[in-house]
Amino acid sequence: MSSTAPPPEYTRGTPPPPGDGLWDRISEGRRVDELWSQFTADAQASYGFYGKDLDWEQLKTIPAWRRPFRVAKHFFWALVMKMTPARRVLLFVALAMLILSSPKFYVGHSFTFDINLDAVAALVFLLLLSLELADKVTMKRDLEIAREIQSWLTPSLPPKVTGASIAFHTRPQNSVAGDYYDAFYPLQDGDSGGKLFLVIADVAGKSVPAALLMATFQASLHTVAREDVSLQELVQRLNRYACAHSLDGRRFTTALLGEYDPATRQLIYVNAGHNAPVIRRNNPNGEAVIERLPASGVPFGISPDAAYQTATVQLAPRDALILFTDGVVEAFNAKGEEFSDARLVDNVRHLPDWEAQRSLRFLMQRVDEFVGATKQFDDITCLVLRCE
Repeated sequence: MSSTAPPPEYTRGTPPPPGDGLWDRISEGRRVDELWSQFTADAQASYGFYGKDLDWEQLKTIPAWRRPFRVAKHFFWALVMKMTPARRVLLFVALAMLILSSPKFYVGHSFTFDINLDAVAALVFLLLLSLELADKVTMKRDLEIAREIQSWLTPSLPPKVTGASIAFHTRPQNSVAGDYYDAFYPLQDGDSGGKLFLVIADVAGKSVPAALLMATFQASLHTVAREDVSLQELVQRLNRYACAHSLDGRRFTTALLGEYDPATRQLIYVNAGHNAPVIRRNNPNGEAVIERLPASGVPFGISPDAAYQTATVQLAPRDALILFTDGVVEAFNAKGEEFSDARLVDNVRHLPDWEAQRSLRFLMQRVDEFVGATKQFDDITCLVLRCE
C-alpha cells in the first residue's frame, strides 16, 4: 500500500531541551562526548578549508623540521586574508599589543618599566570575534531563508502511487543544496492512474550558485513536463535550458529522469551522466539480484547538440529502485575512507523486504554509521521506489 508518511529527519545527537543552569545554556544539554565529536568534526572541516590551497607535495621537499612552521604560516595567512582590510589591521594591532606586553624594562635597581596591554588586546580580539560572528549570523539568516525557499521546490510528502511506495531524503552539505529530487504527476492525474515522473539531479558545485541553478532546473522541468511531451523531447529541451545557464559547461547537471507507469510497473528513463541507479530484485530462489541503470548521455549543460536515448526497464512486485547522488557513495569517515558504490550495492543487496520509507531509513542509517560525526563536503540525497 502507498505510504504518505513524511520522511524522517536523520539528525544525529539531537540534544534534549537545555536546562536553566549556565552549563546547560552553553552546551545546549549536550554530553561531553557529543561536544568533543562536534569540535573534532569542525576542526577537521576547518583544517580542510584552510589547507586546500597548500601544496602538500611541495611541502614534502623541505626538511621535516621546517614543515610545521610552513604549515602554520600558511594557515595564519589563509585566516588573515579572509578578513576585511580594516579587521586585518585590528588583528595586527592586537598582536603587537601582546608582543609589547611580554618584555620588561629595568631602570636602575629598583624600578621596572612594564607595558601591560593584555586587557586591551583581549578587548580588540573580542571586538574582532563579535564582528566576524555578526557577519556569520547575518549570512546564516539569509541562507536559512534561501533554504526555506528551496524546500518549496521539492516535495515534502511522497505522492500516492498505486501498487508501490516512495520515499526520499536529502541532507545539504550547507544550508542550501545543489541536489534535486522530485516525484510528481505532470498532468495532475495521479488519482486516475497517470504516469509518475521521477527525477534526481546533481548540479556541479556547492552552496548558493548550485542552489540557484537547481531552482532553474526545477522550474524548467515542471514547465516542460506539463506540456505532455515525450521524455526524449523533454530531456532535449532541458539540456538546451541547462546549456544557457551553465557558464560554458562549467556548471553542468547530472540527472536521471524517468516516467513510471503504476499500471504496468514499467519505467522509461534517461540517465544524463548520473550515478547508475540500483534495482534490487528477487530471483525464484529468493536471492537478491542487482541491476544497474547506466548513463546513456552526457550531463546537461555540456553541449546543446548532445543526444539522449531513452531506455525501458520492467519492475516486478518486491523490486526496489534506488536513486542517489554522488554524495552518498563519496561520503567519507574520519579515516578519509569513502562509503563507495560497492558498499552501497552490498547494503542494497541485504535490504529487507520493507516498504520505501523503512528501506530508505535502513540505507541512510548505514551511511550514518559509516561516516560518524565527520562533516561532509557534498550533499547527500536518496530516493527509493518500492513495488508491492
